Amino acid sequence: MTRAETLAEIQSWSVDDRLELLYEMWDTIAVDAGVLPLSPDVQQLLEERMADDEANPDDVMTWEEIKASLKAQP
Repeated sequence: MTRAETLAEIQSWSVDDRLELLYEMWDTIAVDAGVLPLSPDVQQLLEERMADDEANPDDVMTWEEIKASLKAQP
């Protein structure tokens, strides 16, 4: 089956089934993500965030605090 034929078949599925396939495909990409190189910008951003986390290990919020903060916003 060609890629075009596969896509045509998938397009005939329900939205729920297509979303389920999408999630499953994303999971397979996430597993292999370690083999993909990061762009220099993304690498720099990650390094900055890791350095900030190491310099400020107590600067965190619990999930409950985050939810409360979001609910308090207008």
